[in-house]
Amino acid sequence: MSNQIVEQGGWVQLRDPPPRAGAGATATCASCVAVCCRLTVVLEPGDAVPACLTSTGPQGLRVMAKGPTGKCVALEADGMTCGIYAMRPQACRRFAENGPYCRALRAEHAYAAGLASLL
Repeated sequence: MSNQIVEQGGWVQLRDPPPRAGAGATATCASCVAVCCRLTVVLEPGDAVPACLTSTGPQGLRVMAKGPTGKCVALEADGMTCGIYAMRPQACRRFAENGPYCRALRAEHAYAAGLASLL
């Protein structure tokens, strides 16, 4: 069984999600390392993101640009707050804090970094 996130047709799917450590584990943005902000965010036609915060992905899609750390350039200096929250892309609006995808990403990141005990 593999633990991987795969992109298919512009959508991200989680296959064989890693087990969540601790039955009551709760993820909050305030206690995270912004793993979600490292994902490639493909912009949709209705997204009103300033052009200076976007780039063109390898397949010609308009995406949120990433900074030198690999995180979204719209993050504020604290690394936890979205600087364009009111006009954030639809993909970001659909990403639910502590939702199944959020928890799976955090778990995958923690296991890869050897931090599973922190979940």
